[in-house]
Amino acid sequence: MANLIVDERDQQFVLFEMLKAEELCNLPRYAEFSQDLFEMILSEAQKFAVEEIFPTLEESDKQGCTLVDGQVHVPECFHRPYKLFCESGWNCMSLPQDIGGQGLPFLMRIAAHDWFVHNFAFVSYPGLGEGAAHLIEVYGSQEQKDRYLPKMISGQWGGTMCLTEPGAGTDVGNLSTRAIRQSDGTFRIQGTKIFITGGDQDLSENIIHPVLARIEGDPAGTKGISIFLVPKFLVNEDGSLGKRNDFEIAKIEEKMGIHGSSTCLINFGDNGSCHAELLGEERQGMKIMFQMMNEARIATGLQGVTSASIAYLHALQYTKERLQGSSLMDFKNPEAPRVAIIEHPDVRRMLLWMKSNVESMRALMYYATICGDRASAASDEAELEKWLGIFEILTPIVKAYCTDIGFKVTETAMQCYGGYGFCSEYPVEQFMRDEKIASIYEGTNGIQALDLVGRKLGMKKGTYFMYLLGEMNATVARYKDNPALKGLADDMQGGINALAEMGLFFGSCAKAGKFLVPVGNAYPFLMMMGKIISAWLLLWQAGVAQEKLSALCSTKAVSLDDPAGLTRLIKENKDAAFYDGKVKAARYFIKHVLPEIEGTIRSIKSEDLSMIEIAQESFAS
Repeated sequence: MANLIVDERDQQFVLFEMLKAEELCNLPRYAEFSQDLFEMILSEAQKFAVEEIFPTLEESDKQGCTLVDGQVHVPECFHRPYKLFCESGWNCMSLPQDIGGQGLPFLMRIAAHDWFVHNFAFVSYPGLGEGAAHLIEVYGSQEQKDRYLPKMISGQWGGTMCLTEPGAGTDVGNLSTRAIRQSDGTFRIQGTKIFITGGDQDLSENIIHPVLARIEGDPAGTKGISIFLVPKFLVNEDGSLGKRNDFEIAKIEEKMGIHGSSTCLINFGDNGSCHAELLGEERQGMKIMFQMMNEARIATGLQGVTSASIAYLHALQYTKERLQGSSLMDFKNPEAPRVAIIEHPDVRRMLLWMKSNVESMRALMYYATICGDRASAASDEAELEKWLGIFEILTPIVKAYCTDIGFKVTETAMQCYGGYGFCSEYPVEQFMRDEKIASIYEGTNGIQALDLVGRKLGMKKGTYFMYLLGEMNATVARYKDNPALKGLADDMQGGINALAEMGLFFGSCAKAGKFLVPVGNAYPFLMMMGKIISAWLLLWQAGVAQEKLSALCSTKAVSLDDPAGLTRLIKENKDAAFYDGKVKAARYFIKHVLPEIEGTIRSIKSEDLSMIEIAQESFAS
């Protein structure tokens, strides 16, 4: 393995052996692309990540961001890679070609950024600029597109997402930022936004802030919210920069991690002169912002995958090099040679747990995004509805499951290091610190669970959920007669049936007026569903891998029924070792992790509502 960021063999496997990403090129929307081009892009992404982005991880964490005279300065080491990142087009891969993007499938954007997001503090700057540009591309007037898009897409100008307020938080409808209508049709913004990622920086000449606010006189709640474009520097008619707009960067938040990311508190319009222009229609702010929010949820899920990936690979290397203890065969012999800790059963358990979770999360991330691509390129309504429906169902799971499991992987990686992992001498403690925010970003994971249970499962009267179950059942049917996988397929079928039954159970609770049962158990259900989907994707991978391993054994004249011969082949042949690892990861997850759903099912079906019924006074004396 040439790097400790992404297992490139696993990435290639998921893309081209499992998901057949090259088949996207058969669709008219992506006809100009090819697998060769996709592979070249990923090769360049790996090179850029290893040479430019990863080397800034530790330095940016130590240097952090500073606020001097109202201007944020990001770590100096970010300036060169930001310039190269934008010049190379990594910031606009899936944006349409007619506005300066590359028009690539979103899957390839995610796969390339799989290499980059381990340093989320860095990637957040161009990433938010890309998201804000896409918002303007979809909802902006032609004048706004002409004014903002060229320089945002080039990276010359950046962007943010300004939602959160001190008194509102997740309750966005309770925001107090107001927009004051002017006689010329523009607006002036007044209010405070907090936790604004990339709220200011010195990487780009200008920053365009999409800001949620309520026009004076509009109704309370989310229905009365509009969205506005608020540039850092006003833009003149000729496109040049004018005066500094009336808002102040009041402070940079002191955070547990991602110190290279400037998380800002911004006061808009203290002098009554913060110029803003409406984006889209009035009172459509939440609908418009949700486009960027959903893209950010996928990106945040990717943060969980990348943090887990880099933590696992570093831990794997460490356990191969760290000598401690003797082998189990020699544990009574004080003179026995010391062995690498990867030889110890509990370390191997942790490594296989991490491997299976990292590989299933990568598959989940890529599968969700290829569903989105298939929906975007669909030629008929039924195809569009199917793939869009699966994408909708998976979005909150990608965000919540991947970020929480991603954090647990970093925690487990630290455990592999022992006491050294807790010290800054090794990078795993930073991986853990930087990842924690992901479960809080873009609607906390509890909110994602409520979205799944309260909205997504019932979309189109449950047909979106059924589409997903259908795809899962098809995988089991494909591999249930494979002797090497039959037991795993049977267990997986049980998991799918349990998921379907839980959907019906929640439906019956709703009809009986017991809505607090699914609401109170939304998060456990989401994590249960995440485990079942992960097991399904690992079974799918094992099926592909088993077929490849069988073919390889045939060419090498090795019988699958010959354990000694198979062991020799695995030691001598990298492909055989890889495919066997896929089968073992699936077996471990299905036999050791999937059974955890049984306890969740029992607890939910008990209909116990102690979490609701306990009095506030009873939590502590």
